[in-house]
Amino acid sequence: MSESDTYDVLILGGGSGGYACALRAAQLGLSVALVEQDKLGGTCLHRGCIPTKALLHAAEIADNAREGESYGVKTSLSGIDMSGVNSYKDGVVAKLYKGLQGLVKSRKVTMIEGHGTLVGTDAVEVDGQRYTGRHVVLASGSYSKTLPGLELGGRVLTSTEAINLDYVPDRVVVLGGGVIGVEFASVWRSFGSEVTIVEALPHLVPNEDEFLSKQLERQFRKRKITFKIGTKFTGVEQTADAVTVSLENGEQLEADLLLVAVGRGPNTAELGYEEQGVTLDRGFVRTDERLHTGVGNVYAVGDIVPGLQLAHRGFQQGIFVAEEIAGLHPPVIDEKGIPRVTYCEPEVASVGLTEAQAKEVYGEVQTTTYDLAGNGKSQILRTAGAIKLVKGGTADDSPVVGVHMIGTRVGELVGEAQLVYNWEALPVEVANLIHAHPTQNEAFGEAHLALAGKPLHAHS
Repeated sequence: MSESDTYDVLILGGGSGGYACALRAAQLGLSVALVEQDKLGGTCLHRGCIPTKALLHAAEIADNAREGESYGVKTSLSGIDMSGVNSYKDGVVAKLYKGLQGLVKSRKVTMIEGHGTLVGTDAVEVDGQRYTGRHVVLASGSYSKTLPGLELGGRVLTSTEAINLDYVPDRVVVLGGGVIGVEFASVWRSFGSEVTIVEALPHLVPNEDEFLSKQLERQFRKRKITFKIGTKFTGVEQTADAVTVSLENGEQLEADLLLVAVGRGPNTAELGYEEQGVTLDRGFVRTDERLHTGVGNVYAVGDIVPGLQLAHRGFQQGIFVAEEIAGLHPPVIDEKGIPRVTYCEPEVASVGLTEAQAKEVYGEVQTTTYDLAGNGKSQILRTAGAIKLVKGGTADDSPVVGVHMIGTRVGELVGEAQLVYNWEALPVEVANLIHAHPTQNEAFGEAHLALAGKPLHAHS
């Protein structure tokens, strides 16, 4: 085999983690090959973040049209044209895809199309052709999971099919009240569907601080999104024109569709990982904190590594591994410092520790909650919600270790929140920063003023 088939970095998977690793490694002067069997950009660009957020924006416009009269603007919603919505959404994806292809080409990354399998700790085989890498990065991503015995197909679908629906269902049951479930529930409700969420755990968005979960549940009730929490799904039956969903408590729900949104599983089966000595745990690749698998020069990034399954996490891990391979010794990624946003209406955004997690780490904690009712821009947007801060201790020099927000557009506030957490800012330091008026960002400043012991608008 020729030296030209050997690369400094050989990456299996072209999603957020894989392509970020490829771009950064090429920027650092390394020779890079990227293996992808589907489309560059992976789940996030083609089946996840981007298309779903486009649907959510269309949903927001539908709500605005419906509510225009209350702002003195004479609008009405005459209907949802799903072919128009899909062409808008697909246009956004196509533009980003074209840009990404151009970027990878300009960085001289070798694209290898086809199904890759790990056949050595330094080798990947793609459709019978063997490629070697001085370093190999596993970035094979994730798939939509289902439950044991729950067959997908027909009127039972995952998010992959849901983003391409060409009609608005009259009634839909969403199985799973996590990020994907509540986002689709939000879209369909805005489009006019009757929506019921079924979640086995005691709350919606169960990974968030309980305060946010309860707030979201209250807002969903106002939006007439039905949810059944602490209730297990037991089965579904399909007919030609409906599904009947059965719950553990004996209840039966009839709908046009059942969306299965019970999380995403790691894409690691039959890729040769275990055969080459890579340790898998429930399908996930075990790594150390530097994302090394413990086998040869093999690293792993993204959804196959246990932790938050977020595109921006995979992206940062890809950059980290490229820099690690190049000998730059980048600082270890703090998983708790990764911002999390759920883009339903209202949005939920957080970074750092929940109150419960902070109590486990610090014992005593201090919290404050700032209601968006006191914020001018939030009143203009007519959004209800709040910002909750968690301080790691009760001393003046205890940093902010958790920021939890709910309300329209609060996802845009999480940038400052992640700086506060990652730079271990003290409440008084943030309180001294001037936040522009009138913005929702100002509420962020006021929350820190309150936590610093000088609340301006809070009722004492």
